[in-house]
Amino acid sequence: MKTLVFITLLSFNLAADSLGSLLFHGNCITCHDETKEISAPSIVHVREIYKSAFPKKEDFINYMSKWVMKPDAKTSLMDDAIKKYELMPLLGYEMEVLKDITAFIYDTDFTKEHEGHRD
Repeated sequence: MKTLVFITLLSFNLAADSLGSLLFHGNCITCHDETKEISAPSIVHVREIYKSAFPKKEDFINYMSKWVMKPDAKTSLMDDAIKKYELMPLLGYEMEVLKDITAFIYDTDFTKEHEGHRD
């Protein structure tokens, strides 16, 4: 029984990681390259700034997903990026989708090989 519970929990965890990767690489990568700044800050840079401010995963996910839900220059931690690229547009994603994406961003070291990585 314990093995079945463990396998079930592992399956859900792997599915969640895959979903976050899929959502990130299907949406965010359009503007936020993993390591290069092209039309917006790289996700490495975004992750670094927000993880410094919110080291606890739950705080990171809550703040970042709420901010992306309704971007506001006054609550951004990246004033220089707004000056360079302008304010992120309102995208209209559901909060649960944003939480999946921000959890993936929090957990992923984009400087190393990972699921969904593109060269």
